[in-house]
This record gives sequence, C-alpha cells and structure tokens, in this order.
Amino acid sequence: MTTARNVVLVHGAYADGSSWADVVPILQSAGLTVTAVQNPLTSLADDVAATRRALALNEGPTVLAGHSWAGTVISEAGADDRVSALVYIAARAPDAGEDYAALAGRFPTPPASAGLVHAGGFARLSETAFLEDFANGVDRDRARVLYAVQGAISDTLFASRTTVAAWRTRPHLLLRLPPRSHHRP
Repeated sequence: MTTARNVVLVHGAYADGSSWADVVPILQSAGLTVTAVQNPLTSLADDVAATRRALALNEGPTVLAGHSWAGTVISEAGADDRVSALVYIAARAPDAGEDYAALAGRFPTPPASAGLVHAGGFARLSETAFLEDFANGVDRDRARVLYAVQGAISDTLFASRTTVAAWRTRPHLLLRLPPRSHHRP
C-alpha cells in the first residue's frame, strides 16, 4: 500500500495553479499538505523544474497529480525519490521519448484549439473558446475568473520529449472525466 502525507497538484495548459482552488481544501481537510504548482508553460523542462521545486517543499512521501498537459510533466518529474504515486486526471501518460503533440495527434483535436490566439511566441485561448469549450460546464462566473488567469503557453511547449516515464516505476491512477454536454443547463 502506498501512503503519503503530501500532494503536489500540477495544472495543465491554459490554466494556472488556481484551477485547483476547489480541490485544495478537500485534501487539506483530509490532513494532507497540499502544494499547487505554478507552471511557467514555457517548456517541459521549465514545468518539470517548477514541479521539482514544489516537491522539495515537502518532507516524506508525496502524491504527484496532474491534469491534461501536466500528465507529461508528472511523467517526467515523477521519477523524483519523494514521489510515492502518480495521479493522471484527464491526462496523457507519455512513455519515455514521446512528445505531447505526437501523443495528442492520436486523438480528435479538442474544439477549444480552434480558438487559439497566438502573439509573441505564446498562445492563449480566446474568451469564447475558453468559456464554451475549455471550461464548458464550469459555473460561468468561475469560468470567467479561470479565463482571466489562464497561463499563456509557449508556441513550442508541446514539442518537448520526455526522457523517463515515471508511471513505469511508480504506482499510478488514471482518472477520466465524464464527457460534458456542450449545452449549458
């Protein structure tokens, strides 16, 4: 059985650490020490470095959880000795040597991708794409806040290749989110 006192939460693309705001108090009320990473979204190496800095804040075994793009990040950073288990939340778990873009290419293109706005070597989702596709089903006021704080990603972010696949050596859990309706209630 894997035990841990700590959880490090890693956000995906077009998000920031505040996307975990509803999860953090639940984990804290269970007695866990929780850290939400603030990924720079400039490269896999930079995101892994930010995750390793968050891991270093904790003593003892730590569960590393990632959503979406962060599946790639935790696959690389999860080889850290402090990591006792990995949790992939609607995230891909690449093998060593795989890149996110090639892995993502095996699946249909997400509708939100049509709303990417590129400027200065970075991309963000348009407000419409964010609210209607990316955060569809999230309370509208909360979704607007998440839109305002979304992280811009480097145009080259998804080109990096992992060097390890931590899920090969660590216990892991893959969580799929149920499909959402594209219609608001």
